[in-house]
Amino acid sequence: MTARVLRRTVLVLLALFIGAARMAAQDDASAEKAVMEWLSLVDHGRYAETWSSAASNFRQAVTQEKWEEAAQRVREPLGALKTRTVKGVTPTTSLPGAPDGQYVVFQFDASFEHKAAAIETVTAVLDTDGTWRVVGYFIR
Repeated sequence: MTARVLRRTVLVLLALFIGAARMAAQDDASAEKAVMEWLSLVDHGRYAETWSSAASNFRQAVTQEKWEEAAQRVREPLGALKTRTVKGVTPTTSLPGAPDGQYVVFQFDASFEHKAAAIETVTAVLDTDGTWRVVGYFIR
C-alpha cells in the first residue's frame, strides 16, 4: 500500500470514528435530557405522567396503577429532593432481562429531605419511535 493510500485510509477511519463519537455524545445528551425531565415529574409527585411518558416496554411491564403505588411508596417517605448530581453515564446495547437496544444508564448521587445520601439509577432506552424514554428507575 502506498503512503498516499494509507494516509487516506487513516483519514477516512478517523472521520468515521469522530462521527460515531459525536453521534454517541448527542445520544447521551438527548437521553440525559429525557431522564432529567422524567425525574422532574417524579420529584413533583406526578407519577401518572412518569408512567405515560416512560418507554413502551416499561408501560407493558407494569400497569399505571401499580407504578403509581410503587413510586409513591418509595419516593414520598424520602421527602423533597435537595440535590442530584450525575455520578456516572454508561451507554450499552444490552441489559440483563431486557431485549438488545440502545440504552444509557445514569447514576446520580442524590440527597433528600429525609435521606441524606441515596443513589438513583435511571435507564433510558431509544424507544421504538426514535425517542429517548425512561425504562427503569431504582433508588437505594
